[in-house]
Order: sequence, then structure tokens, then C-alpha cells
Amino acid sequence: MPTFLPTENIFELVITAIFTKNFLLILFLGLCSFLGLTKDSNSSIGMSMAVTFVMGMASILTWPIFHFILVPLGLEFLQTICFILIIASFVQLVEFIIRKHQPSLYRSLGIYLPLITTNCAVLGVVLLNAQQNYSYVGSVIYGVSAGLGFGLVMLIASGIREKLWQRGVDMFEGFTGAFLVAAILSLIFVNYFGVITF
Repeated sequence: MPTFLPTENIFELVITAIFTKNFLLILFLGLCSFLGLTKDSNSSIGMSMAVTFVMGMASILTWPIFHFILVPLGLEFLQTICFILIIASFVQLVEFIIRKHQPSLYRSLGIYLPLITTNCAVLGVVLLNAQQNYSYVGSVIYGVSAGLGFGLVMLIASGIREKLWQRGVDMFEGFTGAFLVAAILSLIFVNYFGVITF
């Protein structure tokens, strides 16, 4: 029976989502926006906020739909389609708001903003919420925390790449540079925080 109140340790859930199961560095999900947008801090901040919002809102809506509509009707096999439709709706909302209020950010995010719909990190959050059978509150906290972990890595990587670019280090340019930064950060995260297996 699904529960609304948290049955999980909330602190552990937050630390897990941000550090030990970080979507970018540990699970390697959502790397397309990481590779394309970590050369500029402003783009990284904008994408991080958009992804965190979509992850949080998708977690809020997908949990009741899964537990109170799909499971009772025996339609669990439709979860991926339903979740993608919900995610796509929120992405359209975010895209509209950014285009209207921050046109320069909208231009800098380019194709990566609508690609949040197919971002495997966003879909991964809602699928993991269903798979791990988190409570409603735990599901929302996990979704928002995963978005914060995504944003943390985006900001650290963009800061590193900008500093190196200012110093004339060409090795960290382009996709190769993004992969090198991701590998270094991944080693740091695993060394300090470890990895929790499912």
C-alpha cells in the first residue's frame, strides 16, 4: 500500500541523490546537457534550474498517477509513456517561461532545453521512484535532491572548464574536455562518497 508520509531516512535519501547516486557522475544519465552546456556557467545555472524544476514537478505528479491509476488498473507497463508525457508538459512550460522572460538564456540553452523531455536523468528519477517504492514525500525529496545533485555537478564542471579556458589550457575544450572533467569529478565523488548499489 503506498504511503504519503516518508518511511525512508530523509537525510540519507538527500545525500544519496546528490552524492552517492549522482545522476551525472555515478549513474551516467543526462550527459548530453553536461557535455554541451558546461563551458559556460550561465547556461549551466539555467539548465540546472530547469532540470531541478522538471524533476521535482514530475516526481510530484507521477507518484499518484502510478500508485492510484496505473497499479490498480494493472497498467504498470504504460508508466514510461505516461511519465514522458508529464515530463514533456513541464518542459514545454519551462521553455515558454524562459523564452518569454530570459530570451538570452533561451538562446544560450539552444537545443538542450527541449531535450530535457528525453533527458534520461529526468526519466530515471521518476522510474527509480516507482522502482524503489518510495513514499510520496520521499519521492518528491528524491526528485528535487537529484536535480540539486545534477546542478552541483554542472556548476563545478563549468567553473573548472571556464577557469582552464581563461588560463589557455586547450585540453579541456569540446566534448573531450567535458569527458575529462566528468571522469575526474566522478573519481572524486566515488573516492569521497562511495557508491550505493541498488
